[in-house]
Amino acid sequence: MDNRSALRLFFSAIFIAAIFRVPFPIRAAAESGTLLTGKAAMGDWKSDAPGVRRKITVQDLPPPSSNILAINRARVVNRPAGVPLRVPPGFKIELYAEGFRDPRFLLTGPNGDIFVVESRANQIKVLRDTNGDGKPDATETFAERDLNKPFGIAFYPLGDDPQFLYVANTDGVIRFPYRNGDVKARGQAEKLGAQLSGGAARLRSGGHWTRDIVFSPDGKNMYVSIGSRSNVSDNATEADRARIFEFNPDGRDRKVYAWGIRNAVGIAFRPGSNELWMSTNERDEIGEDLPPDYISSVRPGGFYGWPWFYIGNRQDPRHKGKHSELADKVIVPDVLVQAHSATLNLCFYTGDQFPAEYKGDIFAAFHGSWNRMKRTGYKVVRVPFDHSTGKARGEYEDFVTGFVSPDGKVWGRPVGITVAKDGSLLIIEDGNGTIWRVSYAR
Repeated sequence: MDNRSALRLFFSAIFIAAIFRVPFPIRAAAESGTLLTGKAAMGDWKSDAPGVRRKITVQDLPPPSSNILAINRARVVNRPAGVPLRVPPGFKIELYAEGFRDPRFLLTGPNGDIFVVESRANQIKVLRDTNGDGKPDATETFAERDLNKPFGIAFYPLGDDPQFLYVANTDGVIRFPYRNGDVKARGQAEKLGAQLSGGAARLRSGGHWTRDIVFSPDGKNMYVSIGSRSNVSDNATEADRARIFEFNPDGRDRKVYAWGIRNAVGIAFRPGSNELWMSTNERDEIGEDLPPDYISSVRPGGFYGWPWFYIGNRQDPRHKGKHSELADKVIVPDVLVQAHSATLNLCFYTGDQFPAEYKGDIFAAFHGSWNRMKRTGYKVVRVPFDHSTGKARGEYEDFVTGFVSPDGKVWGRPVGITVAKDGSLLIIEDGNGTIWRVSYAR
């Protein structure tokens, strides 16, 4: 076949694919076990596949440039028939529950109930599997009053006999009385917002509205993450934003635990340690591959750069010359994630169902990009640890992919994640309002 005939065949294939809406395989996904580094780690969803690993270092970062016009929002479509989600060999994924309105957060109760936060619907629901078939057959509304865009929830005290369910509203924290097994709040919410507000320094709504909440392993402290109001402003509206705060469990004695964190959507303590970890959305509009989102331990008192710097002492060009005294104080996060992935909630794997090498690793939900021409995110990843040192290896691995169809249509946007009582992993996505269960076949 001569070159002219080959070209005709090539363009005919594209034409047929377009007419019949058949995906044309411009690039195949990488193989399981492949480690992508540097520029190769900054591709798009086409290279996603379970087991594919990515490692991005500070040396890989390109110089800043404007991508202010790179607006590529996901237009979510109905879940297509016959397009399966993909998980690593030995694992199985199946639909767990559906029909939720803007679900954003999952939490496993001490008795195995699954709590679902429907943020904009201002409801918290409880799912229960009464017949032990691995799927819920009873759903109750735990609370729908005193909620204002709730996001993070946490039981307190820790353990099998909590007395409260804490809820992080966008404008403060409340708590409901709770006893193990309750499917309805047994009393009115106690508002801790007055103590949390610190007088004039209120937890202002607007901008990033999500607030996550966790308690220290000893139960002495409560931590609340609050995102910035803007993309990169440093004016007065950002007072008490882009921080993780520490409080007493009653909401008093507020301290700044860490700052310069644009939006720590998810926070969690590493099991068996006092290490707080975060899943952070970084800023937009300075590059297709810049700056990386990140998953990182949180150093007490640590400064992570926002809005003046990013990933160490790299200055945001929109704040050139500002706060040079802080440049050498900026902490480089543990795991750099592909820019604009929108990493949201995270959890540590504490179950016994998965293979032993997964124990103590992080699973994180990527909501997906909008400020990037080449779509990325829309998946669940694993962050492996070196279990001899207790340190993250600096890479992350695709675990659940397929929320983008082969022709590039987005149908699922992972947001919340929790380990169920039987050791399976539950993932909720807010595109079609579904929960998925990942189990391991022994």
